[in-house]
Amino acid sequence: MQIVAANLKTNHTRNTVQSYLGAVESYIDKNEIAARSVVFPPMSALCQSREKITIGAQNAYAAENGSFTGEIGTEQLEEFAIKTLLIGHSERRHIFGENLELVKRKFDFFSLLDYEIFFCVGEPIEIKEAGFEVVMTYIEKQLDGIDLGYSRLVLAYEPVWAIGTGKTATTADITEVHNAIKEIADKPLLYGGSVKVENAAEIMSLPNVDGVLVGTTSWLSERYCQLLDAANGINK
Repeated sequence: MQIVAANLKTNHTRNTVQSYLGAVESYIDKNEIAARSVVFPPMSALCQSREKITIGAQNAYAAENGSFTGEIGTEQLEEFAIKTLLIGHSERRHIFGENLELVKRKFDFFSLLDYEIFFCVGEPIEIKEAGFEVVMTYIEKQLDGIDLGYSRLVLAYEPVWAIGTGKTATTADITEVHNAIKEIADKPLLYGGSVKVENAAEIMSLPNVDGVLVGTTSWLSERYCQLLDAANGINK
């Protein structure tokens, strides 16, 4: 089963997220979508999962509660029965300065609480241009100390140079990196990096691609539904 994860980032309101989820749920029912739907709304619009849509948090602090201005902990997530979390997204690493130590601390904390963790890895352009071996060394460092045997781990490969830039890794690039990551960790592995309706089916058809983690294209419910439709046609 392919996983189609929508990262809504800092977009939508509580009202529009509810409309979005209603439209997606209706589409899944009417079209007998078999792919798994996961949606990460903005923090102000967190809500409970629906029967066929898993709701996850884009970020959380490794604490139940406390004096952590601007953060949320398990106390806030539990209000909505949320047990799915995105950790290590490139924007958290590169814009907000989350280093390897902090990312690992988050993983350790939430894995002990049996959260489903979507764990992101990927390289910036200067690493990409240094060659495949350098790329994999960089990714392996991001995975160092992470329990790759954790039963509720989903990995996502997101080349930083292909996020929000309009650039997409070639199918050869994706296959090469996904094959190598799968040798390190046999876990569901998503691709994220300028995924569009037009290329989603081709990407999800590649070996060792178990779905997609999508930003911009997923922000409109009708486009996200098209991604689910593309995933529905993948059999492997």
